[in-house]
Order: sequence, then structure tokens, then C-alpha cells
Amino acid sequence: MELLRQRQIINKAALALSMAAMAFGLFWLIWILFTTLELGVAGLSLDLFTKMTPPPNSSEGGLANAIAGSLLLVGLATALGAPIGILAGIYLAEYGQRTWLGRTTRFVNSLLLSAPSIVIGLFVYAIYVAQMGNFSGFSGVIALALIVIPVVLSTTENMLNLVPDSLREAAFALGAPKRIVIMKVALKASMAGVITGILLAVARIAGETAPLLFTALSNQFWSLDLNKPIANLPMTIFKFAMSPFKDWQELAWAGVFLITLGVLGLNIIARILFRAKHKL
Repeated sequence: MELLRQRQIINKAALALSMAAMAFGLFWLIWILFTTLELGVAGLSLDLFTKMTPPPNSSEGGLANAIAGSLLLVGLATALGAPIGILAGIYLAEYGQRTWLGRTTRFVNSLLLSAPSIVIGLFVYAIYVAQMGNFSGFSGVIALALIVIPVVLSTTENMLNLVPDSLREAAFALGAPKRIVIMKVALKASMAGVITGILLAVARIAGETAPLLFTALSNQFWSLDLNKPIANLPMTIFKFAMSPFKDWQELAWAGVFLITLGVLGLNIIARILFRAKHKL
């Protein structure tokens, strides 16, 4: 009886600490979201999407070039990194479960997942930017793609491992070759999870600043030339938020709001897809 009472006390204490930790985290999250909403919405206007980033101490301007640059960099990085991550995930789940190459790939992928983004930026700077002699959009795409790959790879492998072996065995019993079993059975059954991984990877790179600081840098003017520095939202927000000019600070908060809204939307879509997959 005494032991039961002790366990109940410990359980209540652990539950209270867990609730306190949750409340602590929610408090800061709500505060951050409220501040972003309050200051970000105030900076929204038509000029934000139609005008270029303004010169210092100017009341007119927007983030059109930064928005376009971010969409271009994120889109190309996803197009480059996602197929590599999917193919590598398929290899690990279907062929490399017990091979030395598979174990090595998982180890390297774990390192990339936990590596700070600034390290990836420095790596791309050393192997590409320093060799070419200038910052460029291409180097920014490469840096962001290196962040996309491990996220998509890990998600793809995990989703394929969740597919019951009975589905594969049934397809093999009908005479289907392995490549057809992978593409038409295993990958199709896990497609919602794979897409979820891609969306999460996009959400992660959308606000990355450190890799772009050493690669794409920024550009005050409209430019989609990937051989030159290109404007992007994270770098523009960093520059404007650190400035003493009120107009720039307002644009920075508007940019923060746009990124937060985009990341939130991607996470909601990913959760909907993942939940739909589990219901099936």
C-alpha cells in the first residue's frame, strides 16, 4: 500500500512537471507568434509584393525581389535535393539494409541531419564560392539542397520500412520484378509520407539564413541570374532588422510574417497528408 502511494505521488509530480514544461514552451511560442502577427501584418501592403527593396531611409519600397529570389532558390534546391533523397531512401530501405554501404550512408545522413546549417554554408563556400571567386545563386541552391537531402532521405526510408512485407510478397507472387514492386507497390503505398518529408524539408530551408550568408548573399535589385548574388527573404530580413531605419525594420517584420505563414502552411499540409495516410 505504501509502495502504491509512493508511485502515485511520483506519477503526479512527473505529470505536473510535464505540464509545466509544456506551458513554458507554449508561452514563448504564443508570444513569438503574437509579436510576429502584430508587427508583421502592419507592414503588409501591395508595395510589399510589387516594389524592390528600398535604399536606406526611404519610405517607399517592398520585398518583391527578395520574395522572387527565395521562391527560386527554394524551388531549385527542392528540385535538386528531393530526387536524390528519395532515390537514396529507396536504396537504403530496399537494397542496403545490411550492406556496408547502407550503414555508411545512414551514418553520413545522420551527421548531415544534425549538422548546423552554417557548417554546410561554409562547406559550399570553400568548394564552390571560393573557387569561382564570387557569390552566386547556384551556390545557394547547392547549400539548401544539402539540407533537403538528409530530411527527404530519412523520411523516405522510414515510410518504406512501414509498408508491410506482405504487399511486396503478393506482388512478387504475381511475377512482378523488384523494380515494379518498389515503384508500383512500396513507393505508391508510402507516397503521402514521402511528400510529407519533402514539405518538411521545404519548410526547413525556407527560413535558413546562415547557408545563404556564405553563398547567395543578397542583391538590392531585381535579378534572377543564378551566376550572381541573388536577393532572398532571410538575408534581407537579417539586413533590415539590424538597421537603424524604421521603414527597413517594418519590412523585415513583414518578411518574417510571410516566412512564418509559409512554414505554418507547409506544416499543416504535411500533417494533413500524414494523417490521411494513417487513416488509409
